[in-house]
Amino acid sequence: MVAKKGNKIKEEKIAKQDGDYSAKDIYVMKGLEAVRKRPGMYIGSTGPDGLHHLVWEIVDNSLDEAMAGYCHNIEIVILEGNKVSVLDDGRGIPVETHPQTGVSTLETVMTVLHAGGKFGGAAYKVSGGLHGVGVSVVCALTKHMKAEVCRGGLKYAQEYSQGNVLGKVKKVGECSQTGTIITFEPDKEIFKEINFNIKRILSHLRQQAYLTPGVKITVQDERVKPAFAYAFYFEGGLKAYVKHLVGDNDVHHENTFYAKAEREGVLVEAAFQYAKETEYMEESFANNIYNPEGGTHLTGFRSALTRCLNDYARKNGYLKEKDENLMGNDVREGLVAAISVKIKDPQFEGQTKAKLGNVEAKTAVESVVGEALSDFLEKNPSDTRAILENCLLAARARRAAKAARATVLRKGILDGMTLPGKLADCSNKAAEDSEIYIVEGDSAGGSAKMARDRRFQAILPLRGKILNVEKARLDKMLASQEVKNLIIALGTAIAQDFDVSKLRYHKIVLMTDADVDGAHIRTLLLTLFYRHFKEIVEKGYLYIAQPPLYKIQAGKQVQYAYTDADKEEIVAEFRKIKEEKAAVKDEKAKKVKKAEAVELPAEGALAEDEEEVVVVDKISGVSIQRYKGLGEMNPDQLWETTMNPENRVLLQVSVDDAKDADHIFDVLMGQEVAPRKKFIQVHAKQVKNLDI
Repeated sequence: MVAKKGNKIKEEKIAKQDGDYSAKDIYVMKGLEAVRKRPGMYIGSTGPDGLHHLVWEIVDNSLDEAMAGYCHNIEIVILEGNKVSVLDDGRGIPVETHPQTGVSTLETVMTVLHAGGKFGGAAYKVSGGLHGVGVSVVCALTKHMKAEVCRGGLKYAQEYSQGNVLGKVKKVGECSQTGTIITFEPDKEIFKEINFNIKRILSHLRQQAYLTPGVKITVQDERVKPAFAYAFYFEGGLKAYVKHLVGDNDVHHENTFYAKAEREGVLVEAAFQYAKETEYMEESFANNIYNPEGGTHLTGFRSALTRCLNDYARKNGYLKEKDENLMGNDVREGLVAAISVKIKDPQFEGQTKAKLGNVEAKTAVESVVGEALSDFLEKNPSDTRAILENCLLAARARRAAKAARATVLRKGILDGMTLPGKLADCSNKAAEDSEIYIVEGDSAGGSAKMARDRRFQAILPLRGKILNVEKARLDKMLASQEVKNLIIALGTAIAQDFDVSKLRYHKIVLMTDADVDGAHIRTLLLTLFYRHFKEIVEKGYLYIAQPPLYKIQAGKQVQYAYTDADKEEIVAEFRKIKEEKAAVKDEKAKKVKKAEAVELPAEGALAEDEEEVVVVDKISGVSIQRYKGLGEMNPDQLWETTMNPENRVLLQVSVDDAKDADHIFDVLMGQEVAPRKKFIQVHAKQVKNLDI
């Protein structure tokens, strides 16, 4: 009895702890419902990246057919309303009944996760897909999708909405060839903004055309009139792609390194050339999928490059016995490289395939590149000399920069972490709640110091234009007092010692004058941050202040205009208000005159009324003050318009396309004059109201 009673009490306690949690609380999502519930797990985000990922998933299937040797033409059409159609002349998705699902194979592929020809190993030796969720994920995230397949002389079609089948697979006609057409419209319930960027699509597909030589990829945009069309077809593969990446830049050596071979089932292709730049560019691909975070194949390439160059340098006297080996950063300065592997079972980190994880890829790439590079260095002595001289120069600059960097850091340590004298720091010590304004000149700096809220706003005035870091190595850059002040103020150090977690402010605001000099200083600062503090930009900590261009006043009313269009709008609004007030006053005056019509006023009185109208007309005028610099604004105005979090406008600096950003910085700030001159000639007519 006691034992039973004890068990009953124990059961009651367990029930009380569990509450109402039972089997009925476990919800099993059916079909593609999980994709719609958590789209970010499958396409990365529901922003522009995720939207364009829908296109990549469909195109990847066509590219898989091309890599298997069955597809030679791929066409992407962006239709009105931001619908997309992808056509290929591959084998076409099978339509017969699938033995496992009991429905058409086409329906299975389109609506079932982890269904595809990339798992069994017979249909594709290599493919871009690992998870088999590509086309079905797109199906789940679209308002409407239609699949059309040509096989065996017949054309089949099936339609879907939000991952659900709208009808059975039907025969809709005849075909003279094979292929697949997928047309889809993204779902507005998933994507807040649906607008396909043609430039982004062209860039991605140009890349794919280089990686799949012999395949023609056509892009057509029917949203514009006349329709825009572009075609890519390359035979040169990665070697041609590296030349495309180098572009107009001067190179250290004439011959482009190229290697292609297979090791243990992994097909490796690699190419590189050294440009006369301090930055480097490495792009890696697995089964034609771009891996922005690299992976094991990139690691293997780097290892082979460093080892081979060190071995040759030692063997041929470029490095003496007492000299230290070249390091990874030394051999990568100016490097423009592309590495591609074709592998049967690629293991990516995440559905967006940002990083390759296959260990065998590292071994294969290191072996293929190592053998080919050793042969290249022996057969091309003049090219080898140019490459090694560049690497040795980079090593010397690295050692000089290390000494200069240590001086900067040591100064902070020995001075008890003394901050630059010109820095007016904030009292708050929490980085996430602190912000620093980098201001042009002492005059604007003084005004900003008086205007700020010293609790969370710091001010660092810079004297004149800082060094153009695009044209300078790190050691020369660290000799600049203004740059050193900025590094110490930020607290992150620089280069190998950079640590974003030590950043003292999570809002870094560039505040320069609204003229040509101000724009130049802002560009120099953006170059510095992009090249040496890139993680600050990537984390969204960098901003550009938007001080007003005009102060517009009508009577006691004051408004600020940030653009010429704003100015015209505000002036028109002020004039309209004044005209309405004048009309009301005039109407009142008429009523008074009508009421006093019996007693006609003397001529003098009429003259006074007329004079009053003139005064009203004068008051309706608007005064406009053009601000040429921040120093012209008094502290109250600067706080109200530019620094007060409740009123100010800040532009957050972001990098949507690192490759485009690299290119534009090279053009505008690099050593070569010709590309910059061409850029100015092309875009000169777009400049309005140039303030010289």
